[in-house]
Amino acid sequence: MMLNSRRLALSLSLLAFAALAPAAEKPRIEVEEWTMSNGMKWLLYERHDAPTIATGWVAHVGSANERPGITGISHFFEHMMFKGTNVIGTKDIALDLKLIEEQEQVRAEMRKEMSVMREKLRKGEISSMDDPNAKTARYKELDAKFDELVAKQRDNIIKDQMDQIYTKNGGEFLNATTNEDETIYFMRLPKNKLELWAWLESDRLLNPVFREFYSERDVVFEERRLRTDSTPLGKFDEQFNSMFWDAHPYSWPVVGWASDLPMYTLQQAKDYFATYYAPNNITGVLVGDFKTAEVKPLLEKYFGRLKRGPEPPEVVTLEPKSLGEKRFYAEAETSPTVRVWWQGVPIVHKDFAVLDLMTDILSGRTGRLTKALVLDQKIANNAAAFVNGQKYGGIVGAEVTVKDGQEPARVEAALYEVLDKLKTELVPDQELQKVKNQAKANAYRRLSNGTFIMFQLLDGDGRGDWRMINTASEAVDAVTAADIQRAAKQYLTKETRAVGIFTRKAADASGASAEDPDILALPEPARPMAKQALGRLKAEKDAAKIREQLEQMRAQASQVPPQMKPLFDLMLKKGEERLAELEKEGKK
Repeated sequence: MMLNSRRLALSLSLLAFAALAPAAEKPRIEVEEWTMSNGMKWLLYERHDAPTIATGWVAHVGSANERPGITGISHFFEHMMFKGTNVIGTKDIALDLKLIEEQEQVRAEMRKEMSVMREKLRKGEISSMDDPNAKTARYKELDAKFDELVAKQRDNIIKDQMDQIYTKNGGEFLNATTNEDETIYFMRLPKNKLELWAWLESDRLLNPVFREFYSERDVVFEERRLRTDSTPLGKFDEQFNSMFWDAHPYSWPVVGWASDLPMYTLQQAKDYFATYYAPNNITGVLVGDFKTAEVKPLLEKYFGRLKRGPEPPEVVTLEPKSLGEKRFYAEAETSPTVRVWWQGVPIVHKDFAVLDLMTDILSGRTGRLTKALVLDQKIANNAAAFVNGQKYGGIVGAEVTVKDGQEPARVEAALYEVLDKLKTELVPDQELQKVKNQAKANAYRRLSNGTFIMFQLLDGDGRGDWRMINTASEAVDAVTAADIQRAAKQYLTKETRAVGIFTRKAADASGASAEDPDILALPEPARPMAKQALGRLKAEKDAAKIREQLEQMRAQASQVPPQMKPLFDLMLKKGEERLAELEKEGKK
């Protein structure tokens, strides 16, 4: 599976390129929309500026399509779709399938033991399902047997073979991403390798093999720990989001609840795949140096092999209008922060452009929030607003980092004073035109790069309408000062807001961060993450697991972002020390 650090680096590089590229002279792109007989839709945009093609496809499925018990399975599939097929990723497919079946039988027995442990948890006989001492003897026996099967399968696997094939043939940026509404797979390759792409991509939809199914769940679980449990605000962000949404499935995290991740079955995965990865729930995109008349038969040849599936269930739960303010207070190892979210609108809603411009007026170095709270009143270190338009709903938000010595309550009140001016006074024409110009210039720049166009088409189709790539600027032009005043009154209400107040957690006198010089040597934002990660490492007693994690870390070393390098190096060092300790104990 592609690394998340690589995905982040790619996203940042694309955004940076879009920001630096010159504005396009022709902001409108002519896309041909074509639907095959099996229901798979294609968006084809010829662009003959380089002999490459940006390719991708979006499955219209995200965490909003899940249910309690299998939360996170959409993101999990993002990982599984890189595991290969009957002919990619294996030395012996017959042995592969046999081992998968044996693993499934063992896991079925392990799930029975987990039911026993959950009952003990309900009775208070154990304190946590994660406690190694809480595992039943039968579970430990099965776990050891399962590890043996995993080791046998790894010997039969050709790791990352799909990525290797693409790389050898000039492909780059092979990756994927999942959010609440969609799962996107994408890359860029030379124009003469399009048939290779069509064969590989259609094959992983036609003949997927979910090898390493259960061990990959552990990888996802570790990703959740790194991104949520081990970050200063990760767990708080998750709970705040859950509080914000009353009814909609947006209330659970894209990565899934921790208790759900270990419980997916292979059959559940197969059923989910059959429902949401059918061609009639997928849109493919090609942007680059090709001729539409020639590419259609090629796409039909390979993707036409996919059989149309039943129409996936519609997401029918609607978020009710909030009737009262919600408040969330928490102590965290972070700077004091005030966060306010209001119920917004879906990205295709007529008011989305209005809310987008309204938050632009508030944000940035010259925005109203920075001027009022940071520069004039000097009660905040930074302040910004944002709008998030999703497929079924949206959020309008503001976040302010409180300056040391200031009270969050005062900062919150000052924030509302800035917002109230939007309700009582029309935005001056010059200020409105400035943010309009910035919005349109950014939209034009994003049309100057084929890879970014491809991603916009995929994301637009996944969240609402790919045509937004052409209509966004028109929507911005149509917004008036009266529209912004109306939207501020309509959406920024006390009843529809959720407020989060985060204050700095008092130092733990017995904690590692107060004594461990290695942790103190890290940048301050990384210390809480290091403290928690080292605590888990110290509790780990399985040398094989630590050895495997170290191998993965060494393989990923070249792709670690610079700001994470000190933490990465420390974890590598401590992991090697812990492994040496366990190996020494094992020899006694």
